[in-house]
Amino acid sequence: MPKEEDHPKDEGNKDSKEERSQDAVEETVRKRVRANTPSPHRGNTPQASPPRFVSVEELMETAKGVTNMTLAHEILVNQAFQVKPAEVPEGSLEHKVKEIMHKAFWDYLEDQLKGDPPTYTHAIKLLAEIKETLLSLLLPGHGRLRSHIQEVLDLPLIQQQAENGALDIGRLSKFIVSMMGSLCAPCRDADINKLMKITDTVPLLKEIFSVLDLMKLDMANFAVNSIRPHLVQQSVEYERSKFQEFLEKQPNALDYTEKWLEDTLRCLRDEAEADGSSAASSDLPTLLPLNVHNHAYIRLLKWDHASDPFPETVLMDLVRFQTMQQETEQLVLLSSVLLVVYSTTGEAITGLPELMETLKNTVNVMLADVHSQSFNAEEAFATIGEKLCVELSRCVSQHGFSPFSADRSDALRGQVSAIAQPGNTVRKLMDSRVQSYFLATLESSQHKTPPPLPGGLLPVSKELKELAVRFSRLVNYNKLVFSPFYQKILQKVLTGAEET
Repeated sequence: MPKEEDHPKDEGNKDSKEERSQDAVEETVRKRVRANTPSPHRGNTPQASPPRFVSVEELMETAKGVTNMTLAHEILVNQAFQVKPAEVPEGSLEHKVKEIMHKAFWDYLEDQLKGDPPTYTHAIKLLAEIKETLLSLLLPGHGRLRSHIQEVLDLPLIQQQAENGALDIGRLSKFIVSMMGSLCAPCRDADINKLMKITDTVPLLKEIFSVLDLMKLDMANFAVNSIRPHLVQQSVEYERSKFQEFLEKQPNALDYTEKWLEDTLRCLRDEAEADGSSAASSDLPTLLPLNVHNHAYIRLLKWDHASDPFPETVLMDLVRFQTMQQETEQLVLLSSVLLVVYSTTGEAITGLPELMETLKNTVNVMLADVHSQSFNAEEAFATIGEKLCVELSRCVSQHGFSPFSADRSDALRGQVSAIAQPGNTVRKLMDSRVQSYFLATLESSQHKTPPPLPGGLLPVSKELKELAVRFSRLVNYNKLVFSPFYQKILQKVLTGAEET
């Protein structure tokens, strides 16, 4: 079907966790506003800014600002963000009322058109609405189409034709469908073809409105994708100003963020002391603001959400960081199993990349529910060990190597089963290497070349690099938005650390 100009492409309905989390994030922020809690880490010491009561009006205004800020943030950081139709739950009262009202409307329209003589009052109103929608879908270069729509859907002329009994609704409907075919995205061609096969006027008008609603969503998503590259600076300034307004109404709104950075600094100092370094030296890299800040973000991938409130400045991305944390943990487990397999079978699987990919997929499937409450780690890793032994034994025999001995199989099963324990040596090693890779990605984010991949992570390199890019992109945007706040806090905690 010809198109006068390229229009939005259908990217599918990707129901990401990030989009579904927006309401939860806003509710969490509102609870923190209402709670107005004192600092979680200052004990009973006097507060720098005492808590104050917040009026209902201020709460509503703040909530509205948070909603707008969340939407702007979502559009920018979520590349899969799409405007979607509001869905009424099937079987709900609202759904039933909507069905009844729509049926009554279209039945009434059909009665009007079947009258003798026909009445076109409602039909003309629908044509006016369709005309307005078609014009709203036009781009600046659609001057000829605009004139054509204005000419054919000339409402005063249509009214005169109706009064004189000369109105041809069928002809106008065909024109509308044809025009929709010229304006729609390619993904709507099938819908347009269905419209062309409908001959009854009322069902056709009804379906026209349904498809027009989809076309409006397509246009909205096309607009979002078009402006996203130009939104960065405006969005950074907007989010920063909105958070500043929130901070003015809630002076203690950075308490959890300050604790997050203080705890990170304390961990780095402890590690330096454990390594025999002089933690009192201000020249230590671990005491540089940027280094402390990057390590703080790495800690978000190990966060204990059950006991520690999430820092306020990353609250809008809570679910994103939770998802990345789960993906990271799964990659650590997967790479640990594959490292055990390689160290156990070494020579037999060297040069067989397709085997490692098969084993990787097998383990991945069995770890898919690793974060569900029903997941039994010991049983799962015992089963993984059994399956790997069977697959490896079969493969090495096919390639002329000696079959797996009972001792060799037992050793592999035992090492794989041991990975179920958080303190397992291989698991801790791979976790450390993954964390190091993410940290190196943040430190080299200004360069085009990604950091080198630590040993043992080659089998999961694709997934790890993709996750590191997403993580780095999200962190860098967060730094842009909240840099003035972070600079003040880091200066304060580092100065305090030097004094102690």
